[in-house]
Amino acid sequence: MLERIRKVLEKENLKPIAAILTHGHLDHTYSIYPVSDHYQIPALIHQSDRALLADPWRALRPDGELRALMSKLGTTNFVEPAEVQVVADGQKVEIAGMHLEMIHSPGHTKGSIMIQVENEHLISGDTLFAGGIGRYDLPTSSPAAMLTTLREKVLTLADELIVHPGHGGQTTIGRERKSNPYLREEFLNGKWS
Repeated sequence: MLERIRKVLEKENLKPIAAILTHGHLDHTYSIYPVSDHYQIPALIHQSDRALLADPWRALRPDGELRALMSKLGTTNFVEPAEVQVVADGQKVEIAGMHLEMIHSPGHTKGSIMIQVENEHLISGDTLFAGGIGRYDLPTSSPAAMLTTLREKVLTLADELIVHPGHGGQTTIGRERKSNPYLREEFLNGKWS
């Protein structure tokens, strides 16, 4: 993975200066140690998910497919990058001249965050997808926290924000407000069960 990242950075003449993690699940953190340490850049993560950098198994089901796959590949030990910076809800960070605001959005994990960039873009991680939301049935997930996040963090955002999810294509808050079944009152009020 590091080699693929290195090639893209060289081709585009880019220099990484930080790695921001939207949450601590293995599919988002697997390459963070080699990338962060190779480029000597900090990894930014919410405090509630920091422990998952060195122990991602805490957020996986013991009998889950990903755990079995990682064991089969021989990948069972993980370590934190040399430099980890903890971010908090509402924290404003300037990186490469861009203004970022960290939005703590628990539900998918305890330490999930979304990142609002220049009041124009939202990196939503696995909190919000085009037409869906992240799972909330895994260890460190919480259905109640997800409902609160959707009501108080997602639905309060401007319709114009362009959303870049952790999986799938981009969307906007306005589009999701109109069409995402998880942002409808029936789901938010628990009448979906």
